[in-house]
Amino acid sequence: MPSTIDIRRRIRSVKNTQQLTKAMKMVSAAKLRRAQDRIFAARPYAAALREVLSSVTTRVDVSQHPLLTAHERERSVLVVVITADRGLCGAFNANAIRASMNFIREKNFEKVEVLPIGRKANEFFRRRTIPLRRPATQAVHALSLETAREIADSFVKDFVSGSIDAVYVVFNEFRSIISQIVRVERLLPLARTWGEVQPQEAPVDYLYEPGPEQILNEILPKHIEFQIYRSLLESAAAEQGARMTAMEAATKNASDLIGHLTLMYNRMRQAAITKELIEIVSGAAAQEG
Repeated sequence: MPSTIDIRRRIRSVKNTQQLTKAMKMVSAAKLRRAQDRIFAARPYAAALREVLSSVTTRVDVSQHPLLTAHERERSVLVVVITADRGLCGAFNANAIRASMNFIREKNFEKVEVLPIGRKANEFFRRRTIPLRRPATQAVHALSLETAREIADSFVKDFVSGSIDAVYVVFNEFRSIISQIVRVERLLPLARTWGEVQPQEAPVDYLYEPGPEQILNEILPKHIEFQIYRSLLESAAAEQGARMTAMEAATKNASDLIGHLTLMYNRMRQAAITKELIEIVSGAAAQEG
């Protein structure tokens, strides 16, 4: 049974841990606000890009574009897995990794490569037999279009040349502080749902320079880059939300543990004091007798 000194040391240790979890929760709250601001700032660009794509695709034959052409069978596939660089965020990293492994096993592709973004994904897949493709950047927190462009460039050329048949991305989508949903989305070939234009919108005509085909060739790679950028933003916000929730739960657990240890410490002190009083009373009674 531990002594009172051991319990005091453990209470002091748990209090130090509680201070750390409180500080991490506050830091995550500040980072989450900045991550949410980035997501809100990116939405107008996404809407404008989708509008331009919808307009251009009504005037060109998109079925012949290499980024829109689906292969007969997806034999060689690249899976982009986005995780965090650090832990202490609950099941955030484990959920993304588990979803990617389940997706690979269910589809049973002939050839699979993984492009891990984030230190946790790198550490996990480095110990597996699945071939890894090193991204141009490992900085998962360098959230910029340049970062997304470097990642996209690492697989777009291979898809156009036919080396890979499809590209999928696995990431945590931010819904709220307590809700993050793992998404598995196809990046290539691009889905053409954004090309569905309403009939009342179709009659609007534009003059294109140099031409709709050239404009489409410029916009589609930017669309892929933005999808990567959006996935990074969603993952960054979801990470901070998961860390806030995990640190709040850890702080509460620390408080409960401190209360339990304090109660144990007080009971042991009371038992020791009672024992000493009994010994004093017994000694005095023995001397009188």
